[in-house]
This record gives sequence, structure tokens and C-alpha cells, in this order.
Amino acid sequence: MAPVEEVAMFKEERREGVFQWTMLGNLHEGRPNLGPTTDVSVYRLMQFTLRDVMIKEFGVEAADRVFYEAGRSAGAHFHANLLAKTDSFNAFVADLQEVLKELRVGILRVETADMEGLKFILTVAEDLDCSGLPVCNETICTYDEGFISGLLLAQTGKEFKVKEVDCWCSGDRVCRFTVVPA
Repeated sequence: MAPVEEVAMFKEERREGVFQWTMLGNLHEGRPNLGPTTDVSVYRLMQFTLRDVMIKEFGVEAADRVFYEAGRSAGAHFHANLLAKTDSFNAFVADLQEVLKELRVGILRVETADMEGLKFILTVAEDLDCSGLPVCNETICTYDEGFISGLLLAQTGKEFKVKEVDCWCSGDRVCRFTVVPA
């Protein structure tokens, strides 16, 4: 058996992100019987309890900032590791729609696209984070805002401000995001 290479992951202080896709591990080796999927409620349990503790310890603004930045990092890594490399924005969107649906993250649609101004309205139906939750008159998909921002930065090389304006939790049946250049 080959020696196992140790990778610093979570127990050291840092000022810069060090995440690498390989930190997700080998799911086929590690979960030969259960496979790579789990129930959405287990994902939400981790996310919502983490967010609850962060709000209690650091406040809503800090929790939102962390979730946005984590989503942004995830979006960039998702783009680099799961999407086809293309200069065509339409091909990028089509590939993204297919991969998000295949991974059961959500069903992405482009409602409006101003390619000259790089302004978009996107919707995600059956969103992993919120679809089916009780109405609480809040938009809660801060991680998704960052995720979309990271995807678009990786695709275009440009910064975007992404804001959720409708959410399952605010009474809508899709999450709707405005996207504008930052």
C-alpha cells in the first residue's frame, strides 16, 4: 500500500483560503456501499445548524458574509472541476443547467439576459437550500448568491453582485436572483 500523503485541511489558522477539490476525497472508495448522495434534509441540517451557531456567536451580518464567500469559493471550484471550458456564454449556461439538474442542486433558468450590460435575472426551482421550507418572509439563499457570483467570475473574469430577490421562504416557488456587474 502506498504511503498516505497528509494534507492540512481544517485545524490550522489561515488568512487565505486553501480549499482544493481533492479535499472532497474519493467518494467511491470512502462510500462503496452508500455512494455519493444523501438526503436533502441531512445537508440542510448541517447548513442550518452551522448558520444558527454562526449567528449566535458572530451575528447575522458576519454569518451572511461567510456564507456568501463560501458560496463564491464553491462556485469557482465547481466551475473549474465540473463544467466544460468554453468561451460561449450560452454553452456555459446550458452546461451549468445540465450539471445542476444532474447533481440535483436545482433547476436553473435564465429569465432575462442583457449580454451588453452583463445583467441577468436567474431563477432556481427546487433549490437545494430552501424549496419546501416554511414561509418566513425572508430570502435565505445567501450561499447561492455567492455560488452564482463565483461561477460567473470563473466564466467571465468579471466580478458580479448577486442578490436574491424572491425565495421559497418569502412565499415564492422559485429563488430569483438579480445579477449585475460589481
